[in-house]
Amino acid sequence: MAGSLLPLLVRAPLNPSNRLFTNYPSFITSSSSSSSSLNISLKPTFPSSVSKLNLSLYNPSLNRRLKPNYALDSDTPFISNQGSEKIKNSQEFEEWDSLTAKFAGASNLPFLLLQLPQIILNSQNLIAGDYSALSAVPWLGMLTGLLGNVSLLSYFAKKKETEAIVVQTLGVISTYVVIVQLAMAGSMPLPFFIVTSAVVAAGLSLNFMNYFNWLHPGIWLFWEDLTTVGGLSVLPQVMWSTFVPYIPNSILPGSIAFVMAITAVIMARTGRLSEKNVKTIGSLSGWTATLLFMWMPIAQMWTSYLKPENIKGLSAISMLLAMIGNGLMIPRALFIRDLMWFTGSSWASVLHGWGNLVCMYCFNSISKEFFLAATLGLYTWIGIGLWKDTKVYGFNSPLRSLKELLFGP
Repeated sequence: MAGSLLPLLVRAPLNPSNRLFTNYPSFITSSSSSSSSLNISLKPTFPSSVSKLNLSLYNPSLNRRLKPNYALDSDTPFISNQGSEKIKNSQEFEEWDSLTAKFAGASNLPFLLLQLPQIILNSQNLIAGDYSALSAVPWLGMLTGLLGNVSLLSYFAKKKETEAIVVQTLGVISTYVVIVQLAMAGSMPLPFFIVTSAVVAAGLSLNFMNYFNWLHPGIWLFWEDLTTVGGLSVLPQVMWSTFVPYIPNSILPGSIAFVMAITAVIMARTGRLSEKNVKTIGSLSGWTATLLFMWMPIAQMWTSYLKPENIKGLSAISMLLAMIGNGLMIPRALFIRDLMWFTGSSWASVLHGWGNLVCMYCFNSISKEFFLAATLGLYTWIGIGLWKDTKVYGFNSPLRSLKELLFGP
């Protein structure tokens, strides 16, 4: 979710004597080394803010509290000056800090297995010649998820976050395998499949080269601008196309968004925008990736509504894994007050995972026991996360935690 116009970040060594985030590779903003310029008495390194799928290399002895990230600032590093030192240095606070980081790291497993049941089911249907069953998986929904993965891969590649890069790369590959299967069944138009294949090949190659510093900065900057323009253009077009033929088939939404996006990028590059607006443009690719993921379950549920007879082509295990994987990250996103991460994880867990299980239950595709167990597990987990966050910060109500997440302290 990185914007191409964010402040320059450079890697800094870990300092185990400081209380800071070591859950992810450390970064500092280019600035004076004077401690007074940072308004603190020590000289710690400050990492980049955590985003949607950042995973853990955790040191439980370190306190890694960040200032709340406001909407479009979710990938900008901040230094926290809020909360009492007594609370932040308490054993309970550090234990919950440790647990939420481990939960986020544990989300590796369900994410790595997420598409496997769907791939196996699609393969069985292809071998049996039941191509119509694959139409239960909307290619537009898979495309939005794939583009979101590619955008997030670029974000984490820029920040050198190895664990998240691995997960996003596997996400790109596994989703692309599903898209190949849909193309084989004729569910995805061939021209769209060819373009998608080219984007995937370019995205994986460029991100790999950038991670190992083999890519010219100018080429990377162009790729970042391309993902920003591409994401902003594709999102409204995908949203519009989801509801065709109930609305007229048109490329107008995508065309308008493309013109607006490329105009904004050119103005930012030529210095015609204020610093605040340049920062906003730089953050849009991250939020676009999040919105692409958020639209994916909408497309899936709309397809299930239109063709309930094909819901047998959906894998309940894949939906359960999506619910679990994203759900494991909700406490961490809430704890560090990362709005972008919290929004994407909560939406994906509740709507993409549990929401599609609701559809499958309504059409008798899964058992009542399976659905009730998943429902009880999810909402008990969310309740525990809210309660524990409220407790470790010494608040009286979980609404206070949500208010901080949205508006800051």
